[in-house]
Amino acid sequence: MPSLLAILFFCLVGLPVSGHAENPQTPAVAAQPVRVQTITVRKTKLSSRVEVVGTVQAVDQAVIAAKISGPIVELPVILGSRVDKGDLLVKINAREITARVLQAQAQLAQAKRNLQREEKLLKQHASTPETVKSMRDMLAIAQAGYHEAAGMLSYTTIKAPFAGVITKKIANIGDLATPGMPLLHLEDNHHLQVVTAIPESSAPAIKLHDRLQISIPTAAKNLTGDVAEISPIIDPRSRTMPIKINLDDSRDLRTGMFARITLPGRSYTTLMVPKAAIVPFGQLKKIFVVDQNKVHLRLVRTGLRKDGRVEILSGLEAGDRIVIQGNRLLKGGQEVHIAD
Repeated sequence: MPSLLAILFFCLVGLPVSGHAENPQTPAVAAQPVRVQTITVRKTKLSSRVEVVGTVQAVDQAVIAAKISGPIVELPVILGSRVDKGDLLVKINAREITARVLQAQAQLAQAKRNLQREEKLLKQHASTPETVKSMRDMLAIAQAGYHEAAGMLSYTTIKAPFAGVITKKIANIGDLATPGMPLLHLEDNHHLQVVTAIPESSAPAIKLHDRLQISIPTAAKNLTGDVAEISPIIDPRSRTMPIKINLDDSRDLRTGMFARITLPGRSYTTLMVPKAAIVPFGQLKKIFVVDQNKVHLRLVRTGLRKDGRVEILSGLEAGDRIVIQGNRLLKGGQEVHIAD
C-alpha cells in the first residue's frame, strides 16, 4: 500500500495552477452630482419694530358721584344697563333742600312786591330813590338765593352725561349718598381706545394722528388705531411715555382687554434667506454655498424671522450662491448640479 506521504504529495501536485489566483476588484463607480436649487443672497432693507402691551378702555368714561347728602330713593339701572344721554340714573331724597327752595321762593316774591310798592311810592313822591335802590338790591339777593337753592335741588337728580353702559354699580336704593361718594361707573363702549406706554427711545418717532398696528389676541383681531393723546413728559421711574390710541373698530371688544401695539423703528439693511436654506447642525445652523459646482459648508448666526425668511447676522455675504433645495444630505466639497 502506498504510504500516507505519497498520497498527500499526489494531491498537492494535481491542483491546477490557476486555483490560487485572486479575483480582480470591481472598479468604483464615480458619484453622480446631486441636483439642487440655488439663489443668490442679496441685501434687504428692513424696518426694526418695537412691540409694547396696552389695555383697552373707553374713550368716554365717568364715575357718577353725589354732590349732596341724602338717601337714595330711585336707582333704575343695573350692572350692564344701556342708557341714553339724559336718562335718570339716581334720585336722592333731600327734604331740607326742598324746604330751602320754598323759602327762597317766598323771599323772592316778597322782594318783588316790596320793590313794586316803593316804585309806585316814588312816582307819587312818597318815597326816595335810595329806598328804591335798596329794594332792588334786596331783590337781587333774593334771586341769587333762589337760584342757589334751585341748583342744589337739581343735584338730587343725577342723569347720564352721555350714552353708554353701566360697568360698575356701587350703591343701592336706601343707601345714604354723600358728596363725592361714587355711585356708578358709566362707559361708552362703542368708542374704545388702547392705553399704553412707549419706551423713551421710541418717543421721538410717535406723533399725533400716527397710524399704529394693534393686535387683540383674545378677540383674534388685528386692526389699526389713531394716536389721539401723547403725554408731554417721560415717566422717570419706567422711562416710558403714556399714549392713547383710538381704535377704528370696537366691535367684539370689551374694556380691560389685553392689546399688543407695534411701533415703527429705524430702517436698516441685512441679509435674508429662505428658511429652507438653513440646515440644523446640532446646536448650530449651517448653509451650503455653491462655488464652481461644489458646495462648501458655512456656519451661520440667525436673527429675525419674517414671512418664511430668516435674517443672517454672520456667516454669509451678499452675492453668495446658496442651496435652498436638496441640501439635507449634502456634505462639504460634494459636487452638485444646479437645476434651472
